[in-house]
Amino acid sequence: MRKLVYYIATTLDGFIAGPDGADPTGPDGFWPIPEDYIQHLVTEYPETLPVHARAALSVTARGTHFDTVLEGRRSYEIGLKAGITDAYPHLRHLVFSRTLAESPDPAVELVAGDPVDKVRQLKQEDGKDIWLLGGAELAGALYGEIDQLVFKMTPLTIGAGIPVFSHKAAFDPRGWELTGHTVLDSGAAFVTYARATGN
Repeated sequence: MRKLVYYIATTLDGFIAGPDGADPTGPDGFWPIPEDYIQHLVTEYPETLPVHARAALSVTARGTHFDTVLEGRRSYEIGLKAGITDAYPHLRHLVFSRTLAESPDPAVELVAGDPVDKVRQLKQEDGKDIWLLGGAELAGALYGEIDQLVFKMTPLTIGAGIPVFSHKAAFDPRGWELTGHTVLDSGAAFVTYARATGN
């Protein structure tokens, strides 16, 4: 069965964006992206690079981890504000929203229903794993369905912001087993955890 993987960049203090929710790596962002971090993405997770980055880096590899990406409306709207209606045309792209009336892009599938039901359906289908891009509210809603965590940790703290999981997530302690880690010279680390047996 396919796994739901929350593959997300986070600060050391557990935030995925600043308090305003804007792209922290954008032109006005506070999150520096070192060269070895980019090269690791190109080598290990090329399918997670958005279309403009793939073009700039001449990346054509489809990748080995994911063939489907899920994101919430707020995360999707970051791309829309930059004029990008489908940042991941090389993946099946689903956006969860109860407020968007129609998709701005014919290749982007809107899901207005229960995200848990949709993810359970996706897990039963054939294919590679499912990438939960974010944001925090969707991750909180899907907390119980996440099979693997891949944290791209940057050596940065910001004190306050959007957490890895929304504060709306239910209190539900879970154990995780470390299954892999890569520490880059820049100090960034890719840390992978699988849901512990029995969780």
